[in-house]
Amino acid sequence: MIEVEKTESKSEQYRILTKQVISMVEGESNALANMSNVCSLVHHSFGHHWTGFYLVEDDELVLGPFQGPPACTRIAKGKGVCGTAWSTGQTQIVANVHEFEGHIACSPESNSEIAVPLRKSNGDIWGVFDIDSTEFGFFDESDQSALESILAFLQ
Repeated sequence: MIEVEKTESKSEQYRILTKQVISMVEGESNALANMSNVCSLVHHSFGHHWTGFYLVEDDELVLGPFQGPPACTRIAKGKGVCGTAWSTGQTQIVANVHEFEGHIACSPESNSEIAVPLRKSNGDIWGVFDIDSTEFGFFDESDQSALESILAFLQ
């Protein structure tokens, strides 16, 4: 595995991360294995507080593979940042989670968050990829674009 130096730009970190993800998931058909490796790669590339998947199960998101401290196990559609990403079908970027109405505080150390809905080839949402940072305002549109591109390899 390629180690990403924290002194590199965010775009360079994502460029390297994309190569790592492709090499890990290419030819592997097991979704759980791929989610686990993608989660670990993203988490350790940036040193995030929490990185993980929530998977659609009936009318809830259920915790899937993750890296970081223990997390909320179930999230209702439309609740919190992840539930909002699922219900709207849009990536949510929250600079300060403490100001997000209905935020679900799984960890008091989380200060900013990005939640990316995951789509099947037919457009149906099958999960949400969520990242929490201890830094306020850590995520922006460059994260959204890179993560949406990387996560498309999991279809």
